Amino acid sequence: MNLIIDVGNTRIKTAVFDDGKLIHNESITKESFDFYVNEIVKKYKCTNAIISSVGSLKKSQIAKLHTEINLIVLDYHTKIPFVNKYATPKTLGVDRIALVSSAIASYPNKNVLIIDAGTCITYDFLNQEGNYYGGSISPGLQMRYKSLHVFTEKLPLLEPSEIVELVGNSTEKSIHSGVINGIINEIDGVINQYRKKNADLTVVLTGGDVNFLSNRLKNGIFANPNFLLEGLNTILTYNLK
Repeated sequence: MNLIIDVGNTRIKTAVFDDGKLIHNESITKESFDFYVNEIVKKYKCTNAIISSVGSLKKSQIAKLHTEINLIVLDYHTKIPFVNKYATPKTLGVDRIALVSSAIASYPNKNVLIIDAGTCITYDFLNQEGNYYGGSISPGLQMRYKSLHVFTEKLPLLEPSEIVELVGNSTEKSIHSGVINGIINEIDGVINQYRKKNADLTVVLTGGDVNFLSNRLKNGIFANPNFLLEGLNTILTYNLK
């Protein structure tokens, strides 16, 4: 059994894979990390683990985990199943490394654009030869709402709305129109740009806002909220060979 740990800004995602199949998926708090990880290891008899984005965890927590299980701490030194042609590999986020690893495992010999809609929106491109070149980063949904509130004196802080009109006839509706229509047109526009250069293109949408955005996009995509976790399991399995 493989234990997957993805440390985010506020919560920690944990998963257990059995021979490539996701059998457990749970979010825990940083305060409960030691207790719940120990419980998961015992319950599923996990023997191997991988952890990403460890900056906010104490060194003692990582050291303790090392004593309990065969652990890989993901960084740019870790062996990966694709060719990394990023100009500054030391600065490439481990989340993006995991997403590209998931892409090459799920769609081998394909041109793949991975869109991770979270705090930021990241776009990552893997070509059919298994070469990763990079992509782009832009503000995510919540960041756009917050920026309008923080960098102005009077605009309110709003939560995403399910109903969005193109022409907002109030300040709140205008904000929703600008943020949501703007983000949808951005994503569709980026996909179209990649498709002009890569006729045979597979597009995967993942991240915290995947469910909110997926039905609003015009382009055909594969929506997979667990794509990053699957990528971490791919890297772990690749390093166990």
